[in-house]
Amino acid sequence: MNSKIEIIPADWPAPSQVKAFSSTRQGGVSEGCFEGLNLASHVGDKPSHVIRNRQLLSQQAGLPNEPVWLNQAHSTAVVCADDDLNLNADAAFTYQIQTVCSVLTADCLPLLICNQQGNCVAAAHAGWRGLLGGVIENTLAVMQQDPTDLFVWIGPSISASVFEVGQDVVQPFIQKLPQAEKCFQQIDETHWLADMLQLAKLTLQQKGVEKIYGGEYCSYQDSEKFYSYRRDAKTGRMASLIWFEK
Repeated sequence: MNSKIEIIPADWPAPSQVKAFSSTRQGGVSEGCFEGLNLASHVGDKPSHVIRNRQLLSQQAGLPNEPVWLNQAHSTAVVCADDDLNLNADAAFTYQIQTVCSVLTADCLPLLICNQQGNCVAAAHAGWRGLLGGVIENTLAVMQQDPTDLFVWIGPSISASVFEVGQDVVQPFIQKLPQAEKCFQQIDETHWLADMLQLAKLTLQQKGVEKIYGGEYCSYQDSEKFYSYRRDAKTGRMASLIWFEK
């Protein structure tokens, strides 16, 4: 069993004091369908394995503090990561040094966000429900930053070539964003392929965010490196994390 983890650093021109990356399933101690570095405690993995995986993540990735782990529910709620009274949310932000914002994913979009000054960061989890409901817009709103000063990096998620959806997903997006029509490719009378990455980019651009990076990794197509709920149903989760130093 290989406990040496593998991470994907955010490839973006953010300020040097901002640290951001996504984990993979490589390394870790989980077994069976969770094999590797499962970081989620809610999926049925052995609690002792999740604890050990989180320890390995902290040690090998040099985290300054324990990440703020959210209780995600495909909502549009955003919380301050420094307030641990309520972590029922799908996004978190902070203005505090060395507070680690994190989200767990296994196909949904993980968005890591920081400002030009490198003193405000956020992490958001956006599946199609969150995208449609406004989790990105809500996250930008609470950060209270000039959108042209923001950097966004999008970690591993399911790609447009394999994410099949129905009319119940397509129509609401087109009503919300007229340009969204180009993000759906019809494959038969009742099914479309959805490009969540482009839907997220459209949403960000509509809000004035121009500096958008990442999105080149497909969680579904690479079973050795990533967990995928759509592919495997019972599976683990990767984490995407962001914080800033002095």
